[in-house]
Amino acid sequence: MQETVIPRPEPVTLAVQGSSARFPVRRIYCVGRNYADHAREMGATGRELPFFFGKPADAVLNVAEGTEGQMPYPPQTHNLHHEVELVAALGAGGHNLSPEQAARAVWGYAIGLDMTRRDLQAEAKKQGRPWETAKGFDHSAPIGPVHPVAATGDLTKGHIGLTINGEQRQTGDLSDMIWSVPEAIAYLSTLFELRAGDLIFTGTPAGVGAVVSGDQLEAQIQGLGTLRVTIVQA
Repeated sequence: MQETVIPRPEPVTLAVQGSSARFPVRRIYCVGRNYADHAREMGATGRELPFFFGKPADAVLNVAEGTEGQMPYPPQTHNLHHEVELVAALGAGGHNLSPEQAARAVWGYAIGLDMTRRDLQAEAKKQGRPWETAKGFDHSAPIGPVHPVAATGDLTKGHIGLTINGEQRQTGDLSDMIWSVPEAIAYLSTLFELRAGDLIFTGTPAGVGAVVSGDQLEAQIQGLGTLRVTIVQA
């Protein structure tokens, strides 16, 4: 391996359910407003073309099966929001994929949380600025283990939800997506060349809201178990 002038960053990997092998993360893409009820909640209507934003790979907070992740409350915000999402992990990629090709590119699925500094996002929107500070901060992407699609099958329906301290905050069904996982990936592939190792957060149902230090989050997706994260004081 070629010598580097500074130490190489540690590669970002995710646990794989039922295996000691790891899933390497290349990029993280997120689909915005992909559930009709959440789109209305955020002031949008209709079946708009999907839009995307990104998070850095090292924003991942990987939570192994049966454990509880600890997410530090991030700085420069007083309005940190939860968004539970189905995450598709790609085992193949390409340009201009058809939905059928996109479906075959999915290697597995995981439960993810798209944590958002909502006050910073609102200010960025008001000023017409990018969202990176609202979406791409440290530990902003808690993710559970990746479940191989060979074990789960294609996840097109099933419960998705989130509780905080035992109280239900978000609930929906994967079939409520405006753009299905293959459709969203196919459209994304017209904008970027997708590759193995890419993660796609596929949107959140309605009910997003604020969390505070000490809150215990439990995110569930049918067939993928439970992702547990506690917000801790930084």
